[in-house]
Amino acid sequence: MGSEKSVVRVDLNLNIRGLKKSATLAINEKSRALQQAGKKVYRLGFGQSPFPVPDPVVQALRENAHQKDYLAVKGLLPLREAIAAFYHRKQQLNVGAEDILVGPGSKELLFLLQLVYYGDLVIPTPSWVSYSPQAIIAGRRVNWVKTHQQDDWRLTPEELDALCAHDPERPRVVILNYPSNPTGATYTEERLRQLAEVARKYKLILLADEIYGELHHAGEHVSIARFYPEGTIVSSGLSKWCGAGGWRLGFFVFPEPLRWLLDAMAVVASETFTSTSAPIQYAAVAAFQENPALDDYLAKSRRILQFIGQSIHSQLESFNVHCPQPLGGFYLFPNFEVYRDKLMQRGIHTAVQLCDQLLEDTGVALLPSHDFGRPSEELTARLSYVDFDGARALELVNNSYSNKDLDQAFLESIAGEMSTAIELIRDWLNK
Repeated sequence: MGSEKSVVRVDLNLNIRGLKKSATLAINEKSRALQQAGKKVYRLGFGQSPFPVPDPVVQALRENAHQKDYLAVKGLLPLREAIAAFYHRKQQLNVGAEDILVGPGSKELLFLLQLVYYGDLVIPTPSWVSYSPQAIIAGRRVNWVKTHQQDDWRLTPEELDALCAHDPERPRVVILNYPSNPTGATYTEERLRQLAEVARKYKLILLADEIYGELHHAGEHVSIARFYPEGTIVSSGLSKWCGAGGWRLGFFVFPEPLRWLLDAMAVVASETFTSTSAPIQYAAVAAFQENPALDDYLAKSRRILQFIGQSIHSQLESFNVHCPQPLGGFYLFPNFEVYRDKLMQRGIHTAVQLCDQLLEDTGVALLPSHDFGRPSEELTARLSYVDFDGARALELVNNSYSNKDLDQAFLESIAGEMSTAIELIRDWLNK
């Protein structure tokens, strides 16, 4: 007589039940699958720098490919020194190597922060797609702060103050991402000062996600850490301005009063990722040292992104799809509300339905704003204007356009398919 073993299944996935794969990664994979199936896809959903990694940084990686030892958990000392000097030079922050924590992408460090610091996460909407899911996985409470189109979807000091006033002693981490993913908007110095006053009033921890800071189109990014140095952690990395997303190197810059938090995160890092890739860290030193070649690369990247962003923004506005002026990074946040009646007649009531049907009918891939924390019925979406050959764009700027303004011929040569995609959106909306 055989015996039967009983199996007890314990649900250990309570914190991830209902979560989906990161929306930005999912749209990239879906677009690639459609292309492989033979469908023409206009990839305006995934946000990755189109530019090659700068030559001095690539050369540094070649020279350090042999590096194989485990490095310090907090990061390679010469790299942390270079990052500290960079922020002193660029933002006048009084930080040193001991204030820097390096990790395999700023995304990983954000997750460690939420594991270590017991507090609510405050996120203005719309926001990057991974902030909220990480908080849910870590078991933290998320407080969404709604923003409004008339403010270019930016957090106001009044909205932040109203949230904190309900429970002024509650520990909170407030994420301030600018230039913004997904809107391309940024903050004035005066607005940053006002937000810093509210943060100081409630002793908030500000996580300034400035990963797009060096891609401020006018090169005028200002860190809020200048105005709230005691409570601001600056988050950045190589993925956006250096075109090195796949290298996976990010870092946090801490103020001295939060050194205890840095140390606590390093303890957890030692038990999780151990240390960041050695060759990548050695190569990254070159990215943060003063170098005219890097300044030139950045100036030209900004010039290209500013021109393409403004051109596509003008195209959208010409058929009453409104979005903030792109001031940094490479995103637009179009609002299709003016077409609501027409879309409802076609059974489209939400941003998810809009983006799904648009992709199905035209091959144009956008990301619905619901993935960025907006109400499902709001007809907004994120558009990434990086579907072009960045190396060729830089080559044209170096040669044909070194002494003249970028023009329609440049747009058609470099970003013609994106212009076509906008025309397809226009025709689809008016169908």
